[in-house]
Amino acid sequence: MSADIGQLVEQAGPYLATAVSAYGVAVFARGEGAGVDATAGPGRRMLQAVWLRQDERGREALAAAVRDAHAAPDDADAAAAVRQQVKRALRDDVELPAELARMLPAAGETVKVTASGRRSIAAQSIGTAVTGDNATIRP
Repeated sequence: MSADIGQLVEQAGPYLATAVSAYGVAVFARGEGAGVDATAGPGRRMLQAVWLRQDERGREALAAAVRDAHAAPDDADAAAAVRQQVKRALRDDVELPAELARMLPAAGETVKVTASGRRSIAAQSIGTAVTGDNATIRP
């Protein structure tokens, strides 16, 4: 595996994880609604690109990895299995790394975060947030 592929998968990892968490195997459906956020959208497009370039066996392996990761969102091994499938596809297709790299949001790209509804919280990154009454936060 080249360092470029490893670095690409590392950069794509959070986007892939968010897409898997949000969509599960439905991530492979072509449609993309207006509700797709800044993190799930690129991950979804990346997984779709990998999916479309696979043969039947590759698609089955990728779908199984996505299904497992979606079923166990806190399982680091399941998330790693998705990344491993993406790495395999990147090694097997010389054009795919460049295609996926173009899908990554540019460094410093503006992220729009929106909250809607009573006691909603919107943040690109957050430590502790409390929206309930009479909450006690202990270090």
